[in-house]
Amino acid sequence: MSLATNLQTDGDRLWDTLAEMARIGPGVAGGNNRQALTDEDGQARRLFQSWCEAAGLSMAVDTMGNMFFRREGAEPELPPVYMGSHLDTQPTGGKYDGVLGVLGALEVARTLNDADIRTRHPIVVVNWTNEEGARFAPAMLASGVFAGLHEEAWAKERVDAKGKSFGEELRRIGWEGDEPVGLRPIHALFELHIEQGPILEDEGIDIGVVTHGQGLYWLEVTLTGRDTHTGSTPMLKRRNAGLGMARVTELVHAVAMSHQPHAVGAVGHVDVYPNSRNVVPGRVVFTVDIRSPDKVVLDDMRARIEAGIAEIAEELGLQSSVEEVGHFDPVAFDEGCVAAVRDAAGKLGYSHRDIVSGAGHDACWINRVAPTAMIFCPCVEGLSHNEAEEITKEWAKSGADVLFHAVVETAGIVE
Repeated sequence: MSLATNLQTDGDRLWDTLAEMARIGPGVAGGNNRQALTDEDGQARRLFQSWCEAAGLSMAVDTMGNMFFRREGAEPELPPVYMGSHLDTQPTGGKYDGVLGVLGALEVARTLNDADIRTRHPIVVVNWTNEEGARFAPAMLASGVFAGLHEEAWAKERVDAKGKSFGEELRRIGWEGDEPVGLRPIHALFELHIEQGPILEDEGIDIGVVTHGQGLYWLEVTLTGRDTHTGSTPMLKRRNAGLGMARVTELVHAVAMSHQPHAVGAVGHVDVYPNSRNVVPGRVVFTVDIRSPDKVVLDDMRARIEAGIAEIAEELGLQSSVEEVGHFDPVAFDEGCVAAVRDAAGKLGYSHRDIVSGAGHDACWINRVAPTAMIFCPCVEGLSHNEAEEITKEWAKSGADVLFHAVVETAGIVE
């Protein structure tokens, strides 16, 4: 049995739910600051729990704080179909990044209740802990433990800028569950998310069918020269670490441009020492972020950048070191789940196109242990990780509609 196309989510209800959640942890410029395991995160979890339980969903929480809300299926022994994302935000985050995926999933459950639809497989709405990694690095921490990429003990020892550990803060806000992490069977997982890029809006497309996720390397580069007076040190006598960083910045850009349109790269975080206006920088520590959906391209970029750093350092009389501080390979999402998203968008009459995710998501980790796909809706000017992040009610509803049909078709309907 297939769902009729007139079965759609309640866009007004979803929009109101998003607005109410955004009242928790308001930012300073219209967005949100609801970082993982803060008091605000705990408050958001309690509100989300109340909504899910009002929808008849039963809650379980694992020892990493991941929240699971189950809608029973006609055949409870079957592995559930999962849908969801994350409620935590960046320090200056928007109201929709991650949150749309969680509350869109809740809206799917509510719509199933409204239509009195029974599915064969159970359906589970999930909120993953610390996706952003803004407070506790790395990002996608709890889903990474679930998928077996990180040891739980190691994850709970991660500390924030004030030295508070993940484990301590999880217990403090009362969201350390008792369910072991990673033992849940998953038939399939779907994650709805804003694009966080400009492609869908620029092209006037309703839905992005996410086929792949970019792999990445985060490299921490240290260039060491010599602190000297900017006024009295001759140019040819300088060992300027700042100049070295500038040349590496250009190198990263050039390497990424050589692989267009299948690569991106930039220098991000920078610490300059001694950071004085009249001292030639003697040491610079900075990060390089390179990404591509093609592993061959990604590895080529890293090799060329590391070789180039060594050449620049030798030319300028600097010492250099490069440390890998983050990495994951490109992700190819499950073809069956991707087809379910594509079919749902087509059936509902929404314009759609295949797209590659430029950012990391919990779905990228879960894809290692279960069939997974993602759904993108547009966001204004592609702006995200910014309090000015914005979407429309129509975009949110379109994404939730596609999520609804993809999830229910995958879970099966009982006539």
